[in-house]
Amino acid sequence: MICKHVLVSGLVQGVGYRAWTRQEARLRQLTGWVRNCEDGRVEALLQGEADTVSDMLEAMQQGPAMARVDGIVTNDDDSPAYCDFEVTP
Repeated sequence: MICKHVLVSGLVQGVGYRAWTRQEARLRQLTGWVRNCEDGRVEALLQGEADTVSDMLEAMQQGPAMARVDGIVTNDDDSPAYCDFEVTP
């Protein structure tokens, strides 16, 4: 299992990006969380099998129909394991 911290920039707030991320992560059986940042980005933590996390990161490049993703920054993370995938405040 791997864990990635993700920051997504672009038009990603107010377009359903967090709800879409939760849905897509749960479909892939990933755990972690997603939330809005004050600077307009979306932040997420993805935990799961390496191939599945990589697939999710590729999907996050596109996002939901109304989003416009300008960039994604990822870093390895060593957070404790999560049981589910949640939208956090």
